Amino acid sequence: MKTTLKKRETMHMLCLKGLELFHNKGFYNTSLDDILNELSLSKGAFYHHFKSKEDFFINIVQNLVVQKVYALLVEPLHTQDNPLHVIVDSLERALEPSKGNEMAYGFMLNDFLTEFNKRNKEIHRYLKDILNVWEVNLISVLKKGKLDGHIARHVDCEGVATYIISSYLGMRSLLMDNSNEGQLKYQYIQQLKQYCKVLSEQESLA
Repeated sequence: MKTTLKKRETMHMLCLKGLELFHNKGFYNTSLDDILNELSLSKGAFYHHFKSKEDFFINIVQNLVVQKVYALLVEPLHTQDNPLHVIVDSLERALEPSKGNEMAYGFMLNDFLTEFNKRNKEIHRYLKDILNVWEVNLISVLKKGKLDGHIARHVDCEGVATYIISSYLGMRSLLMDNSNEGQLKYQYIQQLKQYCKVLSEQESLA
């Protein structure tokens, strides 16, 4: 049991360091030597854990990015509350970094999608699948909101989900290294609330 926990802790730390490295330099600008230096591993030790640089990246996505996206953006949707309130709240929280830890944003997905587009179809498809999970859950909760009377019947749930995902990804890009971060986030959330008002039969978002 202790051995298993120790192994998990080791893998988690390796993935955390790898995520920071890939996010800062980009996957294709990061060499194996960069990884070995960052992780303080010999080449043999690295290949004991991972088959390749690509395999290491997939492990990072599986162990960190998927969990963070699910925790921030999917899990909150599983509620009986008004889905419009829940969506706004989840996006507001997802745009808020933990103090002193920018990596806690946990949502480098957009950066990686851009980098792997037309360069590695397999990894790009894998990353797209993460977005698809969020999209499917958004559509599901929006449709339930229509049945429960929170959302107007004429609303195109698929179109709304596409808009929400696209606006969030765009906002994440704008917030990177922007000194106006607080104001941009405030403006985005206020406009999102106005948009949700249009979707709501109650014409109100508290």
